[in-house]
Amino acid sequence: MIVRKKDKLFNIVSGSLVDLPSPSSLSYFWNFGSLLGLFLMIQILSGLFLSFHFSGDVNLSFDVIIHMMRDVNYGWLIRSIHANGASMFFLLMYIHVGRGLYYSSYFFKKTWLSGVTILLLSMAAAFLGYVLPWGQMSFWAATVITNLLSAIPYIGGMLVEWIWGGFAVGNPTLTRFFAFHFILPFIILFMVILHLFFLHETGSSNPMGMSSSYDKVYFHPYFSIKDIFGFSFFFMFFFILCMLYPYMFMDVENFISSDPLVTPVHIQPEWYFLFAYTILRSIPSKVGGVFALVMSVMVLYFIPFFLIHKFRSMMMYYYMKYLFWLYVVNWLMLTWIGACVVEMPYMLMGMWFSFMYFYMLFMFWMVYEIQDYIML
Repeated sequence: MIVRKKDKLFNIVSGSLVDLPSPSSLSYFWNFGSLLGLFLMIQILSGLFLSFHFSGDVNLSFDVIIHMMRDVNYGWLIRSIHANGASMFFLLMYIHVGRGLYYSSYFFKKTWLSGVTILLLSMAAAFLGYVLPWGQMSFWAATVITNLLSAIPYIGGMLVEWIWGGFAVGNPTLTRFFAFHFILPFIILFMVILHLFFLHETGSSNPMGMSSSYDKVYFHPYFSIKDIFGFSFFFMFFFILCMLYPYMFMDVENFISSDPLVTPVHIQPEWYFLFAYTILRSIPSKVGGVFALVMSVMVLYFIPFFLIHKFRSMMMYYYMKYLFWLYVVNWLMLTWIGACVVEMPYMLMGMWFSFMYFYMLFMFWMVYEIQDYIML
């Protein structure tokens, strides 16, 4: 009886991981899902070890980080892995989302929507984690971002004070952020399992755009080899980053202990939030800026319901391809402008590229509608 149960469990595991039928035309762009799972586990484990030494007190937090870097055995390495792992995680996630847009993976609605939810939860976890070192940029980033909630009519001010735990960013804020930063990765892990469940329900999309029920091969060894190659390449890149350039993605202001009386000359978030930050500061109205900031990410939820096409002609494919790469360039420009000071010509450029960010999504929808109208 025990042997049969073990055999049944082995068959389930092997059937889902080894014998999983996958489209034969999958390219290396389909590696990023497995890489994201790997880096999520790296973040959870490295964060767990960092939490052993961390103190959620405004008087100790910054000094504890210095203590971990200097006195704890390999503390410098664990912190470097965790800090740079966040950048790697978002790099891989943006490429993963971009691949989904390029190859119309949003047709699998449940898979796409669960993936966008993972992106939003990851952004929340990253912001909360950025506040924990309690350096200058951490403190002022927390002050600026939480103040955005005051734009909500009627309840905004009360909501901000509730999150702060007082009338300013302080000790209760840090304690709450630490608690939420610790629990969010496990919620993300649950959403990843749900994401994989939906993916295995429908099967992967593929570059050929063919139905997922045709031309299948086993996942192992055809794609497990590709995944191992992808792991090796990104681990090499990640190792070089952590060992040779550990502070490349860190702000110099965050190496100074927080001072509520001294505002940094240029407050900016981490690089993976810069595109949304540019959109926020490009709109003079506070309510309008916050709405545009939220919609810059939330718009991904609406894509499966608007980018629907009955036909896909060759002409439309080439047009959409060029439009997609223009969209990528626009996103990169927004990211660059977000790191620049708020002055001309960057302000004007930010307004223009922010407008194009949403307008190009509208153009995606228009192309599908025009094509379906012509074909009918």
